Amino acid sequence: MSNNRRPAYLPIAIIAVVIIVIAAAVIVWFKPDNKPMATQQSLSASPTDKSESTLSTAQSNTQAEAPFAQSDALFVTGLERLPASLKGTQVDGEIIIDENKQLVVTEGLRRLFDYFLSAIGEEDEAVIFARVESYIRHHTPEPAASQAVAIFGKYVAYLKALPEIEKRYGNLQLQATQNGELDLNAIAQQKQDVASLRQQYFDKTTIEAFFGASDSYDDYSMEMVRINQNEQMSEAQKQAARQDYVSRLPDGAIKTNIMQQANLNELMARTERMKAAGASPEALYNMRRELVGAPAAERLAQVEQEDADFDQRFTQYQTQKQRLLNQSANPAEAQIQIDQLEQQLFNDAERKRLSGYAALQETKTQ
Repeated sequence: MSNNRRPAYLPIAIIAVVIIVIAAAVIVWFKPDNKPMATQQSLSASPTDKSESTLSTAQSNTQAEAPFAQSDALFVTGLERLPASLKGTQVDGEIIIDENKQLVVTEGLRRLFDYFLSAIGEEDEAVIFARVESYIRHHTPEPAASQAVAIFGKYVAYLKALPEIEKRYGNLQLQATQNGELDLNAIAQQKQDVASLRQQYFDKTTIEAFFGASDSYDDYSMEMVRINQNEQMSEAQKQAARQDYVSRLPDGAIKTNIMQQANLNELMARTERMKAAGASPEALYNMRRELVGAPAAERLAQVEQEDADFDQRFTQYQTQKQRLLNQSANPAEAQIQIDQLEQQLFNDAERKRLSGYAALQETKTQ
């Protein structure tokens, strides 16, 4: 199911596909309107995923596995009195069981947990626990329901333990060595510590379902950085090494999306080089059409034209705004005229961009 409200996480976008083949029918419960979905034998996870978030307090394994008390008193379906950030959204994720009503752990189960945990700060932790347990038990038969509730408790405990690792290593996504390169050895060690932490809370099946796709993307990103930082390789050798790594990935959705990301990266690099060399719009279009196809090339050309038009109007706005400020002795009257100028040159959405765009332009000139 889609969702228009997801929690914020660490950097790498994850696209996971979990293929579940069951001899008998696999039953999927997961509709906010409580209508069961059609029986399925395979299911694809959501096209996007984010990494782990953190919670504020510690919780032991014993506490994590215990049922959350008084949930029945607070909720029936788990969807009553949703916090503001979740109102109007669809519940993201899935609960899958097999023909024996045993839980089948998928990445979608983790997305379900993340959907409700995104309200941390709006709702007390105990309320979220009660909401999730009620939702699971309302949509899922036993023993799968209790299995899902137990995994949720372990997942929360795992998220609470993550900050200790983060404190040890600092923000390695921004930390660099003296020569400006990422310390891949430190990042690899942090990943190993996280993997060890996961083993304290989950079995191998759950680890693969919850984190397998994100680990694949992490490995890909680290290899791309390693190639880029190799000063012994020419640009042509680096490009060949990137293509070789992607070609050796197992076929599937992860490989497909990594290839798309690689094409996007190449597209951006080529665009910058061609623009710096003074390439014509036609030359840019032909390059993009070859790399990402005609529809995408046309959209990119349209976006660039819209950006150029906005830049032209912004320059005009800045010039006239400064003139009004210089000529007027009354700041209030000048501001009225500036507001009128904004309405003449920009629509509502564009006016919201003005302050941020002005700051960005100022940064570029410094």
